[in-house]
Amino acid sequence: MKRNNNDPEKRIAVWLGDEKGRLERDDLLDCLDAKYSVGPERIAMDQADTRLKETMREAKKKAIFYDILTTSPVGQVLVALNHQGIVAVEIGMSEEAFIDGLERSFSVPVLRSQGAAAAAIKQLQEYFERKRRVFDLPLSLSHLTQFQRSVLEATVDISSGTVTTYGELAQRLGKSRAARAVGQALARNPIPILIPCHRVLGSDGALHGYSGGEGIKTKEYLLKFEGALSS
Repeated sequence: MKRNNNDPEKRIAVWLGDEKGRLERDDLLDCLDAKYSVGPERIAMDQADTRLKETMREAKKKAIFYDILTTSPVGQVLVALNHQGIVAVEIGMSEEAFIDGLERSFSVPVLRSQGAAAAAIKQLQEYFERKRRVFDLPLSLSHLTQFQRSVLEATVDISSGTVTTYGELAQRLGKSRAARAVGQALARNPIPILIPCHRVLGSDGALHGYSGGEGIKTKEYLLKFEGALSS
């Protein structure tokens, strides 16, 4: 039977912006329908509640949440996380470009959430206020290669106020000839600041490439800020 213009679902769909006037279905909507269509029986209500909670938990696992530290000495800092931990930090990037990059990399919904990102934003704020030298946040690196993960995990252990070189880091990993590969892995570090690749220098002590913010200028600022370089 053809629906007329007074069909409430069609009106809702049009109001939500579906150009075809069709209400899109998904697991969460089905759960809500199940919850609100059951009668007063307590068992049925409890079952509907359980299904809704499970569906919402699964939905969170399929999404990435982000928020923005809008003011810092290096510009705005954007941070994103999934159910495992932090997946990305960007310095000075636009919000639109940040979202676009996350959607292309992970192919999941990207949602802004102050609550989900609160701990990360708080610790970044404390860092820039000189109240924190060590971050205590879970990191999600499972989408990277084993070599990239090993390089980034070793980089986390470089203390604030100190520096090392690409060659020294390669030696720590038992790959003394892999200094260039270490440099390439750090150049693709998706979580700068939290994974402090700015603390790694060339063998000559020079400040080589840095992809965050304004590049070398930002790297130099962070090292001076932490006391690893004289002003």
